[in-house]
Amino acid sequence: MSDDPHFLSIEALGERYRSGDLSPVEVTRTFLDRIAARQGDTSAYITVTDERAMADARGAEEMLRAGNDLGPLHGIPIALKDLCDTAGIRTTSGSRVREHHIPDTSSTVAKKLARAGTVLLGKTNLVEFAFGPFGVNEHFGTPPNPWDRSCVPGGSSSGSGVVVSGGLATAAIGTDTGGSVRIPSAFCGIVGLKTTLGRVGTAGIMPLSRSLDTAGPMARSVRDAALVYSAIAGPEEGDDSADYEPVGDVLAEIEDGIEGMRIGVSRRPFFEGADPEVVTLVEKVIDWFSDLGASVVEFPFPEAIQAEAEDDNLTLLRMEGYAVHRDTLAQHANQYSSRVRARLEATPELPAADILQIQERRTGLMASARRRLEGIEAVVGPTLLTTAPRLEDLEKGEPARLLTRLVNWLGLCSISLPCGFTSRGMPVGVQLIGKPFDEATILRAARVYEHATEWHKRSPPGF
Repeated sequence: MSDDPHFLSIEALGERYRSGDLSPVEVTRTFLDRIAARQGDTSAYITVTDERAMADARGAEEMLRAGNDLGPLHGIPIALKDLCDTAGIRTTSGSRVREHHIPDTSSTVAKKLARAGTVLLGKTNLVEFAFGPFGVNEHFGTPPNPWDRSCVPGGSSSGSGVVVSGGLATAAIGTDTGGSVRIPSAFCGIVGLKTTLGRVGTAGIMPLSRSLDTAGPMARSVRDAALVYSAIAGPEEGDDSADYEPVGDVLAEIEDGIEGMRIGVSRRPFFEGADPEVVTLVEKVIDWFSDLGASVVEFPFPEAIQAEAEDDNLTLLRMEGYAVHRDTLAQHANQYSSRVRARLEATPELPAADILQIQERRTGLMASARRRLEGIEAVVGPTLLTTAPRLEDLEKGEPARLLTRLVNWLGLCSISLPCGFTSRGMPVGVQLIGKPFDEATILRAARVYEHATEWHKRSPPGF
C-alpha cells in the first residue's frame, strides 16, 4: 500500500512530487483512471471533473517546476461533497431538484483549497440535501461500503467516505450537522474531523441547519486531516459564517504527545447500548491513552446525557431544514426522494415562543458543557454504537440513537478515527470530543494514538 499513489499520505505524495519521483499530472491521471474503472460500481462521485482535474494538475506541476510551491496540499487530488458550490461546475446537493444547478461562485472551502494548490477530482455523492445519516440516495444511488458492499457507507457525506477509504481521492471535504463527517468516517475506517461551528466558513454550502452545520476534512490519517483543516480553517473575506477566533499552527504541536493530558471517559451516554465488539475495541484505546502518558479519568457528563435524550436537537434541525426547503418543496415535491420528503413534511409546527425556548435551553446547555470540560482536554468514547448496517436491514427501520448529534448540539468539536475491526472485518471508530475551537488538542491526542497503531494504514481488500 505504501507504494500505491492512491493510498499515499499527503506528505508522502508531496515528497515524491518535490523529488521528481512522481508528478501531479501522472498521479491525477491514475486517480481519474481508477475512478473511471470503479465509478459504475460505487456511484461515489456524482460529477467527475476530468478536465478541471487535469488543468489543476498541469498548473500545479508547472508551478513546482518554476519553484513556486504553495505548500503541503500543492498538487494533492481531493474531492468535495456535492453540497459545496463550485463555480462553473454543477452542484446537485444529491437531489434531482438541483440536478442542473451550476453556481456562479465557489464555496469558501472550494476557494481555500484551490488557493492551496489542490487538484479537484470531482463532487461526491451524499444523502439528498444531507438529510440522513446512513448514505442512502434514491436519485444517484447509494455507494456501497468499501469493506462490505452489502453495507451502507454512512452519511450524509457518503461519497466522501468511500472515495477516501477506497483510494479514489487522497482527501475529501464533508459536512457535519449531526454526524455527517464522523458517521461515514467510522463506517469506512478513515479519519473525520467535526469542526467547531464557525471554525470553517460555510458560505456556498447548501444549508441543512444553519445553527448546526459545520464542514471538515475526511482523510486516511490524522496528519492528513490536520493538513486539510489548516488550509480551510479561519476567516474568509465575505463569509460571515467564519469565526475570527485565531486558528494557530495545528501542525506545530500535533506531535507533542499527551503526557499529563486529562482524558475523560463518559460511559453514559456513549457506551450505553453499544455492540460488545465496539466496546472492547474502544476500551483498548482508553488503555492505550493511559499507557501513552495521559491521565484517564471517569468523567460524568450530564449535559451529554441530556442532549442525547431530549428532542430539541432534531426539532430545531428539522425546522431549519424545512425553512430552507419550504418554497421549493411546495413547487417540486415530486422531485424529492420519498424518504427526504417525508422527513420535511413531518416537521412540527411550533409557535415562535417555543422555538425561542429551545434555543435558550441549548444556549444554557452549551455553557454548562463548556464549564464542565474546563478540567479535561478531551472525552473519549465510541463514535457509533454499531458498525455499518446492511442496506437491506435499513429498510426495516433506522436505528434511533446516534450519539454524534449531541456534539453539534453542545457546540463542541470532535474527531473520529479508526481503532480496529470486528470479527466480521468491519471498521470501528473511536471519537475524541474537545472544547469549542480546540481542534488542535484533539488532533494531537488522536495523532498520538494513530502513531502507536496501524489501523489507519489498512485499505479495503479488492476495492
